[in-house]
Amino acid sequence: MVSFLRRIFSNMSTIAPETGSGEKPLDANRYATKKTIAQGMLDIALLTANASQLKYILQVGHKHEFYTLMLGLITTSIILQVILGIITLIISTKNINYQKYHRSAAMWHHAAVCCITLGVIVDVLKMNFSGDVPQPNKITV
Repeated sequence: MVSFLRRIFSNMSTIAPETGSGEKPLDANRYATKKTIAQGMLDIALLTANASQLKYILQVGHKHEFYTLMLGLITTSIILQVILGIITLIISTKNINYQKYHRSAAMWHHAAVCCITLGVIVDVLKMNFSGDVPQPNKITV
């Protein structure tokens, strides 16, 4: 019975051993899966926000004070998201259990980090130029 249980539990990927306090060990594969799903949902939310902002800026047109800048920033953000999606698909095909894929997976990982960093910078700039400037209160006597 003990050897049977050892065989079952030896195949489980755990980050920390069981503490003995009745807590289950953290399954790394399950954690990674949940993290990937959450990241995908956030990516979809950002893409939806970009599409909404693009629709708004195209409807307003040149009346918007920063029309050209906003159009460029939104387009750049969407392009970076598409590139990041492609890089993610490429990385998912690499089996990093084999030494021959370590170098290319690391290269693609660095490219993904660059896309994410550039995307954050573009989104911060975009949010700073997208809002309306508050008008000072007019005081009438």
